[in-house]
Amino acid sequence: MEGKPRPPATAADALSRMDQYVALGIVAQQEMAHRLGLNVTDLTCLGHILGAGDAPLAAGRLAELVDLTTGAVTGVLNRLERAGYARRVPDPADRRRVRVVAEPAAAARVVAVYQPFYDRLGALFADYTAEEIAVIADWFERAAAEVRAHGVLLRSGQLDPDEV
Repeated sequence: MEGKPRPPATAADALSRMDQYVALGIVAQQEMAHRLGLNVTDLTCLGHILGAGDAPLAAGRLAELVDLTTGAVTGVLNRLERAGYARRVPDPADRRRVRVVAEPAAAARVVAVYQPFYDRLGALFADYTAEEIAVIADWFERAAAEVRAHGVLLRSGQLDPDEV
């Protein structure tokens, strides 16, 4: 497949479009969470739990994936269990550790909300070559690392808007 011609864009153009996408995504994520009776943080964690598939996710790993403390993840897991979306299971290798699995019915509810969106994005990807998709995937992976690094700075107090 040959890629389609693309209009020229600068890094500033791309950042502006990214800002628009992220802003719309935040609003959509809030709406999807609301439809599922969750908050955005809990839905984000549930997404990682579902993404782990048949391999139960360690609670500590979940904390790393979403940049939350283990204490905060405990609260998330309490809420997800009460809402019937996930449950804790003992780690077979270390009974002191907890792993998390999604409830099958919960997965179906999440898919019902997300799949139409993923289908639309899948249709967009059909307009790109494998090489272009590789660039997009690489950019998102590298950008996620930058988000994590910036989060560390924010939490450290090094970026205080009141000291500007």
